Amino acid sequence: MEIGENIRELATRIVELREAYYQGSPLVADADYDAVEDELRALIEANPELAPDPNPLDEVGAPGVLHAPIRHSRPMLSLEKATKPEQVAAFLDRFPGQSVVVMPKLDGLSLSLVYEDGRLQVAATRGDGTTGDDVTPLVRALVDGVPDRIDTPGRVEVRGEAVMLRSTFLAYNTAHPDKPLINPRNAAAGTLRAKDPATVAERRLQFFGFDLDTDEDTAVDLEEGLRTLGIAGARMRHCADAEQAQAAIGVIEADRNDLDYDLDGAVLRLADRDAYAAAGTRSNSPRGALAFKFAAEEKTTLLREVIWDVGKTGKIVPVAWLEPVFVGGTTVTKATLANQEVIRARDIKVGDTVLVRRAGDVIPFVAGVLDAAKRTGEEIDIVAPTVCPSCAQPVTEQGNSRELFCTNASCPAQSVRRLIHWASRAAADIDAIGQVWIERLAEAGILENPSDFYTLTKDRLLEFDRVGEVSAQRMIDSIDASRQVGLRRALIGLSIPMASEGTAARLARAGFGSLEEVADAGEERLVEVEDIGAKVAASLTSHLARLRPELERLREYGVSLDVRAEDLPPVVAAGAPLAGKTVVITGALADPRSGEKVARPTFQRLCEKAGATAASSVSANTDMLITGAGVGESKLTKAEKLGVQVVDQAEIWTLLIDAKVV
Repeated sequence: MEIGENIRELATRIVELREAYYQGSPLVADADYDAVEDELRALIEANPELAPDPNPLDEVGAPGVLHAPIRHSRPMLSLEKATKPEQVAAFLDRFPGQSVVVMPKLDGLSLSLVYEDGRLQVAATRGDGTTGDDVTPLVRALVDGVPDRIDTPGRVEVRGEAVMLRSTFLAYNTAHPDKPLINPRNAAAGTLRAKDPATVAERRLQFFGFDLDTDEDTAVDLEEGLRTLGIAGARMRHCADAEQAQAAIGVIEADRNDLDYDLDGAVLRLADRDAYAAAGTRSNSPRGALAFKFAAEEKTTLLREVIWDVGKTGKIVPVAWLEPVFVGGTTVTKATLANQEVIRARDIKVGDTVLVRRAGDVIPFVAGVLDAAKRTGEEIDIVAPTVCPSCAQPVTEQGNSRELFCTNASCPAQSVRRLIHWASRAAADIDAIGQVWIERLAEAGILENPSDFYTLTKDRLLEFDRVGEVSAQRMIDSIDASRQVGLRRALIGLSIPMASEGTAARLARAGFGSLEEVADAGEERLVEVEDIGAKVAASLTSHLARLRPELERLREYGVSLDVRAEDLPPVVAAGAPLAGKTVVITGALADPRSGEKVARPTFQRLCEKAGATAASSVSANTDMLITGAGVGESKLTKAEKLGVQVVDQAEIWTLLIDAKVV
């Protein structure tokens, strides 16, 4: 009875969660929903006689329709899940001799587009897999990438995913800080459930095709077929075996954070469409396809406390302390809350169950509260401080987001953060002294300014517990190496507000010989430098004037503040083979002569010596996309769309070697 009751409760919970999700108001993160499904599936497999009727695991998608019902010509099924390489191998073992295509699994809302004699007749959601919602007017008004007419006779059905681009999501939330969307996936579902397109006109979606069914020969290549119709499709990789398939999955996962849309996995599908059809289906999934799920980038957890943290420029930000949760491939205990306006707009309180998102190396952040209805009344409002948590001096508010700042230049917390930043890789790169030791040395009164690093001696370090001869010597050697920091990296390390790494690079290339020259330049000369405006020039002038004694101390201790050769514009080789070309570089790079990996900045500088101008993103002004191994799909897609030439790195290496650039 106990197991049966548990099964019934889980089945009821799944129905409740599905209904909320397809209304665009999810109650839990995807990973938490999957956990409920997995628990129910395991119980039913162990106790099949207790399976509920109806069984929600046999159903697909939304349990009901909001608009006019449309019955699909063939079911729109979900996919069998996998999370381990051995499951991929087992899938291919079921179809010996068959190759597969591997494509990104987009995280949006599935749609079916039906064309009759070249005209879009119906656009429908997946619904329960058999019957979906007619959303044709919404798709015509709100979804890009869906042509109203195609140059193909007869009946054509295209299936795919409508997603909200990350850039659209960010723009919408920036324009509507008082009512932000929680994430792009749920925003897409909510957009196509709207009753009036005008109410969600700013929330445009993008369609990507993943399946095609026509009255013509169904063996046509899927990518080519979609391209002929004028419909974008996710890039497909043909793989002969499990090893190749797993490698393709790895490339898709590695590139997922470079895209303008969310992925939650990769799809494997038999490449031969006749073989795919012959494989048949289970109750709710095709046998010839598999969904490999990536580690969840969103999870729900308890917000236990909020700490206000003081940064190197005095900015005071709220940090959420969380019940530990495994998300984005790591255990997260802290996440950013951005600022007090974000907290207010998303109505976040201490004690809430919140949605935490972490993608790649991005700092985890609290996206919002999924189900405020479950509050107990014991939740506590988050109140911004009126004085600095470190030095107790009054704080100021700046900007529309009412960001808080401590303006006390002697604030202890700011001093420690500035020391940590000076020692970071982007600045002086004192790699042997980590954050913990910097905090200890600052607490002992030994470190207060960057110049204090260069007063440290081995004997002084040996006075501390847990510091031996070897580690003390490593610290001193690391400090000595950092004396060659130079103008660009020293400027980065000084933590001047509004002066970014790009600002430092531009100043180094603008003819300034030393950091003192920048300090003496004055605002009028600084604004003559490309992309340096009046506010940045004013910040540089005022802060470098304040830091003049510190620059003198750094010089006194043998620290170079002069421009380094590596920071100057490269000397262009005679007969430069890439002269006048604007290039973008993507993928992993290696010198063909030795096979050794080459860092992207190093390769970029070689291209600049060959006359090229390097850019970070593909645009209409790009002449060439240079590709290495594991190329990101987004750059390739954009290059193809803009007609940008795509060139393998091997061709460029040949040019560089022939021109004696390397």
